Amino acid sequence: MMTFHKKILALSILSVLTPTAFAEDEVEVQQITAISATASKDDADDSSNRLLLSSSDTLQSSTTIGEALKDQLGIYADSFGAGASRPVIRGQDGARAKVLQNGSDTMDVSTLSPDHAVMVDPQLAKKVELIRGPETLLYGAGSVGGLVNVVDNKIATEMPAKGYEGTVGLRYNTGNDETLAQAGVTVGLSDHIALRVEGLSRDANNYIVPNYSVIEDHGDHQHVDRQRRVADTFAKSDNFNLGLSWIGDRGYAGVSYSNRQDKYGLPGHSHEYESCHLHGLSLHCGDHDDHDEDGHDHDQAHSHNHGHGHEEEEHDHAGPWIDLKSERYDFRSELNDPFAGFKKLKASASYTDYQHDEIEEGQAMTTFKSKAYDGRLELFHNPIATWEGVIGLEASQQKLNISGEEATLAPNKTQKWSLFAAEHKQWNEILFQVSSRFDQQKIDISSAQKDFDENAFSYAGSATWSFAPNYKLALTASHQERLPLAQELYSDGKHFATNTYELGNDNLSKEKSNNLELGLNFDADKFSYGINLYHQWYDNFIYAKTLDQYKDFRLIQYSQDKARFYGAEAQAAYQITDRYKLGVFGDYVRGKIDNENAPRVPAGRLGTKVDAQFSDAWTGSAEYYHVFKQDKFASYEHETEGYNMLNLALAYAGKYSDDVNYKVFFNANNLLDDQVYNHTSFLSNIPQIGRNFSVGLTLGF
Repeated sequence: MMTFHKKILALSILSVLTPTAFAEDEVEVQQITAISATASKDDADDSSNRLLLSSSDTLQSSTTIGEALKDQLGIYADSFGAGASRPVIRGQDGARAKVLQNGSDTMDVSTLSPDHAVMVDPQLAKKVELIRGPETLLYGAGSVGGLVNVVDNKIATEMPAKGYEGTVGLRYNTGNDETLAQAGVTVGLSDHIALRVEGLSRDANNYIVPNYSVIEDHGDHQHVDRQRRVADTFAKSDNFNLGLSWIGDRGYAGVSYSNRQDKYGLPGHSHEYESCHLHGLSLHCGDHDDHDEDGHDHDQAHSHNHGHGHEEEEHDHAGPWIDLKSERYDFRSELNDPFAGFKKLKASASYTDYQHDEIEEGQAMTTFKSKAYDGRLELFHNPIATWEGVIGLEASQQKLNISGEEATLAPNKTQKWSLFAAEHKQWNEILFQVSSRFDQQKIDISSAQKDFDENAFSYAGSATWSFAPNYKLALTASHQERLPLAQELYSDGKHFATNTYELGNDNLSKEKSNNLELGLNFDADKFSYGINLYHQWYDNFIYAKTLDQYKDFRLIQYSQDKARFYGAEAQAAYQITDRYKLGVFGDYVRGKIDNENAPRVPAGRLGTKVDAQFSDAWTGSAEYYHVFKQDKFASYEHETEGYNMLNLALAYAGKYSDDVNYKVFFNANNLLDDQVYNHTSFLSNIPQIGRNFSVGLTLGF
């Protein structure tokens, strides 16, 4: 009954906004529409980008990239508290949902574990875009559902028009007492030299949830503890970027330095299974004197031992938490008309020195250290037999050293170099695109395990047919080969963040997939719609196979098998008047590995949204969607209940003076205060943030 009442409330709020939509008005609505079909542009690497967040949206988004994008069509988040989250794209996460920074690898350790933060800042981004289609092979193989590129302002590419330009932003959120401040300014030091300085500071307490109860074990009995906040979900971040550019008529060259420091909690982290160890390929948990089923308890008892919550407004690091520091140096350059036959040269290079400590009871129990290099060179050529495109080279190296209690990997070094190319051609009403990528990867491991040395070749093609005015029909096909990561090959140890004992497999070979996608789009002045159907067939799909389980603790080994993922995304929007646009949307994905349900695949989602431009200054939106119950879960998972999400937004934009503009915004999130459990997360039994309100101000000058 409560769920029914929440749905009625949500629909009632939406209905309040829509009746006035039939009043006449002459104000034009500006909205970014989601178009999945590719379109031709001068730069092949931009030709299939879909803008997810623009610079005016980023301050209102979440601080982690996964949470910032989780409401986009086809995208969820593998949230791990408030400090770490990666996007889940069409049911794929980790290395199969690659996150880029200005087209280059982030070179962090976020693919090792979901509790490791991705080193990008949505709030400091110029834009966040999703790249799909053949162009994904310019940046990596294996992200068959698409990859995310975060474009920032760290290196200025244009001289500021009036000698300087900048932004300042402030935000407060009631759900976790978050305070966030960010600022950035670009100053012209001379006719061709620009200085960029920017920074961000965020401090958030443990977040509030509705009706949260924790079952705590006390030896021979249990009791239920009602808590207002989820313990160990605090997050603190301080980021600073400094960039210097030379900008000329034909391009630019610049360098930047970035320093990022994070402290965030690890909810759900439990040492209940510290005694677990291996007997061959089985778990033994408990003392060796316990001969009852070799210490196993296979009754699948579900214990919610999430640590101890607290009501204090200050986070006191009661449970385990991460202390992170990353320093990154970047070089980027573009040169137009570099030499005969080519219209653009792009070059980039980076060095990243990363470290994080996992702190428990005031001591660093596990330390991750990574030192990594990455470089790219791209050449865009002039038309050759009506084909235009880019060829390029990329090389990277990462040295990883993990020490301490949860050192699941021996020190290792991954070296990789790649050749890639993408071409496009317009023939009558059809746009053709093709791409290919060759990867060579070598991993040296400081253990008795064998080193890895293998190559992979991927290719893709698409045809987009504008068969009638406003219509596009797109077919994309690809064969992609992904080389295994170091942790998939060599892991051996307990990992309490995911409650697993991880075993690698140094006999893994490259993962292969054949992929098809069909998209139909219609885009007219008042009405638009789009639908995308996709199917992915895998050979040698690499996944963590459960070999044994004791309560919530599992023994996993990275294995390979046949798999397939398939699904659909659809959206439609109608411009009711010049002021109001009404839209509907939905997505669904299904994953199977060896004919069994794949783990952490999101449930279906269906929703509606109203966008409004009340005047030249006032804008607003109301969004309601339902995430269905996920009852198609993997063997060791649990069913996740569905939920309803209602979000409202209101903003006022104006000018303080001719040179200064501002925007004040107010967002109401999860207005129904529904209990939200995220099936794509390793912490699917820990609720997400409840009803919360955020208010903020941005200044541009």
